[in-house]
Amino acid sequence: MATEDPSNTDPPVPYVPHVGASRQYWRDLVLGVNDGLVSIFLLVAGVVGGGLSTKAVLLTAVAGALAGAVSMALGEYLATKSQDQVLQRELTLEKNHIRHHRTMEVQQLRDMFAEMGIDGDDLETAVAIFSATDDRLLAAMQALEFGVVDSERRSPYMAAWASGLAFIVGSAPATLPFVFVTAVDAAFFGSAVATGIGLFLVGVAKTRVTMTNPIVAGLENLTIAGVGAVVAFAVGTTFAA
Repeated sequence: MATEDPSNTDPPVPYVPHVGASRQYWRDLVLGVNDGLVSIFLLVAGVVGGGLSTKAVLLTAVAGALAGAVSMALGEYLATKSQDQVLQRELTLEKNHIRHHRTMEVQQLRDMFAEMGIDGDDLETAVAIFSATDDRLLAAMQALEFGVVDSERRSPYMAAWASGLAFIVGSAPATLPFVFVTAVDAAFFGSAVATGIGLFLVGVAKTRVTMTNPIVAGLENLTIAGVGAVVAFAVGTTFAA
């Protein structure tokens, strides 16, 4: 198999595609599932430590899952919408700058290209190409000055749905054992095992994007939640006493 550079003698490396259109929502998915797993299990651990019955623990977990999902969805919607509104305001201001202070904006573009290591004739060529029209100049400034391209902008509605539904999914492992098991201790054991598996799998899954060690990521996720669960159970036991 030939390489693109004939002078490159390294073994051929298979092409690995990018995550794609879902990239900007991975934060919502991972955060939502992880938050659902951790917060609801910690809530369950706390009330079990406090001596609540199976039915009371289930009610607490369901209420916490619904409240958490709504809170996550609403928070992501408002945060994403506000961020987009700030960008729109900045772009409106940038259009005004290009219209009335074009020379200054072109110089800013030149400085940013120079910081990227472009110099000499290449620098002047790049500046001439990207400043040839107002639309090109605006697109270049949007990407370089504000760090945003249109394909990476997030929809407030998608962010809300992704985080809210992910939280519900994440809350299930801690909650469902109390639906099917009547004994509190047995249900809590099942909740701990299911949540632990879920936390480990989420840690592993996120390495699909981060390309880090999946075992380390899974254990890290599991350890952090485990410490929190011990603290929550201890607090519940203390208040019950």
